[in-house]
Formats: sequence, C-alpha cells, structure tokens
Amino acid sequence: MIHEARHLESTLNEKKASPKEPPISLDLDLPVSPPPVEEDRAARRARRQAIMAKYAGTNSGIASQVSPSPGPSSAVEPPPSMPSVSDINSQPHSTVETPISPLAGRREGSGLFGKRESLSASPTPGTFSLAKDEEQDKQAKAQIQDDLNEQISAADYDPNLDYREDEQKRARAVVDDQPDMEIVEEEEVEEEEDLDDMFAVSNTEKKIKKIKKVRKKRQAPALIATNLDSAADSEGYYQIILGEQLDGGRYQVFSSLGKGMFANVVRARVLHGETGEAGKEVAIKIVRCQESMHRAGLKEVQILNKLKQADPDDKKHIVRLERTFEHRGHLCLVFESLSMNLREVVKRFGKDIGLNMKAVRAYAHQLFLAMSLLRKCNIMHADIKPDNILVNEQKTVLKLCDLGSASDASENAITPYLVSRFYRAPEIILGYPYDPALDMWSIGCTLYELYTGKIMLPGHSNNHMVLLMMELKGRFNTKMIRKAQFGQTYFDDLGAFLSVEQDKITKTDVVKKVHITNPKRDMKARLMPPSSVKLKDDEMKSLLAFIDLLDKCTALDPAKRITPKEALSHPFIRG
Repeated sequence: MIHEARHLESTLNEKKASPKEPPISLDLDLPVSPPPVEEDRAARRARRQAIMAKYAGTNSGIASQVSPSPGPSSAVEPPPSMPSVSDINSQPHSTVETPISPLAGRREGSGLFGKRESLSASPTPGTFSLAKDEEQDKQAKAQIQDDLNEQISAADYDPNLDYREDEQKRARAVVDDQPDMEIVEEEEVEEEEDLDDMFAVSNTEKKIKKIKKVRKKRQAPALIATNLDSAADSEGYYQIILGEQLDGGRYQVFSSLGKGMFANVVRARVLHGETGEAGKEVAIKIVRCQESMHRAGLKEVQILNKLKQADPDDKKHIVRLERTFEHRGHLCLVFESLSMNLREVVKRFGKDIGLNMKAVRAYAHQLFLAMSLLRKCNIMHADIKPDNILVNEQKTVLKLCDLGSASDASENAITPYLVSRFYRAPEIILGYPYDPALDMWSIGCTLYELYTGKIMLPGHSNNHMVLLMMELKGRFNTKMIRKAQFGQTYFDDLGAFLSVEQDKITKTDVVKKVHITNPKRDMKARLMPPSSVKLKDDEMKSLLAFIDLLDKCTALDPAKRITPKEALSHPFIRG
C-alpha cells in the first residue's frame, strides 16, 4: 500500500511539472470562408472583361451602355453577371456589357459572323452603347442650341392623338379639314325673294336655287356582338381584368401593356400548353369587337403567317405570331414577349439628344433586314414608327410589329391619311401611286429620331407636312405633281405651293403662295455639328455616311428612294 501511494504521488508530480499538451486537432473538411463581396465582384468583372476582350477584337475597350427589354426567340442571352431588370430600370444610364444581336450568318463558321460575311451579317461591333458618350452629348446639345427650327421631342410624342384626328379624315377620304360629318339628305330651298310676286317685273332669267345640306355625326362601326356584356366597353375595347384566365385557362393575364386604335395588349403567362411552355410569358393583342377591326385583325393574322413561313429561322426581325383564339367576342393574337418600344428607349437613354451612333447603326441594320423580308413577300407595313418597333430585354434585338395597317403591295388605293402623319411619305399626301418604298421613307424618319431625339417633320397637317418636306428636300418635280391625284390641292398652275396658314389676328386659315426651289435647311445642315464641336475622323466619316443614308431614304420621288437591298450594302451599315 505504501509503495502504491508513493507511485501515485510521483506520477502526479510529473504531470504538474510537464508543460500542457496542445489540444487534439480534428482533420475536418470545412469550407473556406468566402472572399469579401467586393473582391468577388472584382474577380467576376475581370473575367467578364477578359471574355469580352477576346471576342470584341479591337473594340474590346469600348464600354457598353445597354438597358432592359423582353426577348424574342433570337434574343441574346445576358452575361452571367447581368444585373436584374429592376436594377437597370432604377439607373437609366447604368453600364451593362452585352453582345450584339445574333443575326444571320452568326452560327456558320468560326468567329462572330463566320468566315464569309453576307448582307445579313451585322456590321456593328460586339457591343454598342445606347447612351451617347460625353463628346456626342456635347455635340447634340450644341445642335439643339444652334437649331433654328422648333422641333418636337420624339420622347414625348403620342402618335395616337394624331392618329385619331387623321382617322376621321381617312373615313371621308378627302384632303380638307372638315368636321366629322356626312351628308344624309339634300333639299332645294327657294329664298323669299324668289317666290311668285304678282307685282314683280317679268324676268326671264333662271332663278338660282340654294341647296340645303343636312348633316349628322358619323356612327361608330357596328359591333360584332349584338349584345354587349361586360367584356367590352362602349368603344368595343376589351375590359381587362388582371388575373383573368383566357383561352380556357391556357393563359393568365398579369399586366396591361396599353391600348391603341385597333386593340389593347396584355402580358400573360402560360399556365398550361405544349411541353415546356408552362410559365412562359407572351403578349396578347385583343382586337376591338367591331366588325371593321375584326376584319383588319384577320388580315393581320394572314400577313403575319405569310411572313413567318418566309422566315422560318426568325432572322429577319419581324415579330412572331404564335397562335390565335377567340375570347368573349374578341379576336386574340398571341405574340412572343418583347419589352419596350424604341420611343421608350429614346426617352430613357437619349431624351432630346438621341442615341449613340453605334446603337442607331445596329437598329438600322435590323430594320433593313425586316424591310428586305417585306419586299420579298410584296407587303407594305404602312405604319412604321418607333412605337411599332419593340426591343428585347437587353436592347440589342429589335422586332418590327403591329402589322394592322399592312397590305399586299397591289392594294394601293389612294388615301391621303395612310401611315401616322410624321412618318407619312409624300406620295401618300399628294395622292401619287405608292408602293413598298413608302416604308423606306418612314424608316428614314425613324432613324433621324433615334439619332437626334427630335421629330424630323413635325407637321400639324398634311399641308404643313408638304411644306416641311420641301424645306428639307427642295421642290417636288413637276411630273410628280401633275400625276398626283391631289396635286392641284397643294400647287397652283405655276407650281407655287398653296400654304394654309393661320392668320395671327383673325385666327382663321388663309392661303399663301410659297415658292420653294432649293432646301431651306437640308439634312447635312441639320445633322452636322457646329464649328465649335470637333469630331474625330472616324466619327465624321460615320456621320457623313449616316446623312447620306437618310437623304436616300427620304428622296421625294419614291422611284429614286433607296431599296432595302441597297441600304444593307450602304457604307453606314457596312461600317
């Protein structure tokens, strides 16, 4: 016992004297703590810039400012670090790097456009900026201060207001501005002095009788449904209910996109359909339930199907019609989902100063591709304007939409109110035989707006439009005036223009004869920067090419106007 006690005591003494042993280490595979958020973002930014530099060639150092929109089937997928739409919307000039639209030829060969470029291959760099850079911004503001014309902002213009006014005139198919009335009966009325008088001196002269014209308001077109239920308002527009299911529960409406002259448009989500469609977003155009509107809707469906068959690979930038159905007396057209229109793009990224030239070139190229398909199918769009051109979520791909006014080129009955007024070609106003060249004029007006942020020809009437056209392009040729159905309405026998102006004192319309031979202020004078602004050689070359393209798009004689094929080969588009 004594021995064991001594042994225990010595053991305890040794433990007290020896240093403490380190704790036992467990070899566990714990995840490394993530780097700080700033470092992670910087690393991702560096990787993205490296990728962009690899594919953008010499333009790899160009920053790209692009913004949001919904994507067609050919839409470009955003980079992995693309910010959310809400983030971009909250910052109108936020910078987002995104590739250019996947136009024809991209999938062939190696590189961006393959080994051989065709007319359908994009001439623009891998990225483009929507907002103008600092120098371009100064140039645009200098042009505004130097501009002698009172111009209208393209961002704030609402074409529906002018369209409603012109629609009244279109119904009568006349040029003068009369009230929206129609003659329903005529009766001859003799004045009191013309009545028989037994004391009157015999007069063999024929009595002049006055015609009394009784007029009444035009009635709205007949509704298709004999009994209107809550599905439509008094004008035949569908009354949208958010959350409502359409087409037997296939679609569910979750937002309204607006209302035009022919229909209102909603955004909906597919609840059930073909494999993989559930959750997909679509745009549904709900046509007004009026007989004329219904016929126009059926015609639009026919034209869209024809264009779709002619462009099976979706390379020509025409909006895709997916299917149609009837809902409570309304014809409904289902389209691919897209985002804002070009007027909204200008308002957000270039209000009053316009967009970056690279963006204008990219959009112009895609518009001419759309025009080439229309020309191939012998179709006139007849209402091209920024409002009818939609872009995808990344603002790189556009689609020409709203073909409610489109027709076959052979259907060219003279009407002075075809196309929205600011984009109306001169042959329409003058009553001159027209063809698909009228759309090239509208594209010229649209491209001018995209670059300047201003309306090119803000005429308040057809008469005023003709005056502004001559101030920009010079006098119409005599042959065109003589052949035009309404030529004598605008010009006298000596070729003077009959300008209808408002008297400043009496506020009544008076006609003044105006002699115009040469342009008062042509396209070059409008678009060239003032002498105080110096452009680089490549910028000057691009601007001069753009001016030349607009001049060719807006030739007064439609026979001399540039064609889509020629436009695709133009130096401005080819770079």
